[in-house]
Amino acid sequence: MAERKLGMTVDLKRCIGCQTCAVACRMQNNVPMGMLWNRVLTDGGEHLDRARGTYPYLTKSWLPLACQHCENAPCVKVCPVGATYKREEDGLVLIDYDKCIGCRYCMAACPYNVRVFNWKEPVRQPGHDYGDAKVPKRRKGIVEKCSFCVERVHQGAEPMCVLCCPAKARKFGDLNDPDSEVSTLIRRRRTKQLLEDKGTRPQVYYLL
Repeated sequence: MAERKLGMTVDLKRCIGCQTCAVACRMQNNVPMGMLWNRVLTDGGEHLDRARGTYPYLTKSWLPLACQHCENAPCVKVCPVGATYKREEDGLVLIDYDKCIGCRYCMAACPYNVRVFNWKEPVRQPGHDYGDAKVPKRRKGIVEKCSFCVERVHQGAEPMCVLCCPAKARKFGDLNDPDSEVSTLIRRRRTKQLLEDKGTRPQVYYLL
């Protein structure tokens, strides 16, 4: 077992659907136009802020969604060239963009639909790169996804989506440390992991 197992909690009672996490992720990681590594789904429909139910009995809730950095990651198993891999030292699931051949097996294997593919040369507005200079460039014909802002993690910082969330719905830390904030929240709160029946064992826990 890895010394550390980095993971995240997302408090669904605190999430206000503001999309700040999605925008912060895009800016930090130089994500091209037309792509998102981090999405916020609306419970009740495909449109932003769609309510669930029938008037006047309406509710609103949201589900932030990105790579789950699974312990038993199916994307790692199917990658024929080892481009998608799981780091032993902290459990992060990452992509070596220089190795990726664009076969998209990982996209097919992921039950969460959280990877995107560069079908064409990346387009950014304004017409230049932005975000962290340490984030690797991605070319046409490869897959990309959330990395838990691994460049920031290397510096001892938290992912940008955690830092920027105005509702403080996200927490990040070591799931193997019983005294970490994420471990404490998981013990104290009722939680769920997405698609638990798939046996992927996500390192993202949703607080209910």
